[in-house]
Amino acid sequence: MKEVPIWEKSNLTLEETAAYSGIGINKLRTLTDNEHCQFVLWVGSKRLIKRRKLDEYTEKMFSL
Repeated sequence: MKEVPIWEKSNLTLEETAAYSGIGINKLRTLTDNEHCQFVLWVGSKRLIKRRKLDEYTEKMFSL
């Protein structure tokens, strides 16, 4: 089975997100614990990160 590159995936695990964004897993947990977080998708107790929404969030936060 062919592995899909991280930058082509829609939703990422915390580990994949940390590798993709350079943001630490603990910081990602803190950000996604917020109930108003727009880039987290909960599947039961598992959290997935919406890659495009995360990109929009980081562009907005780092362009200040």
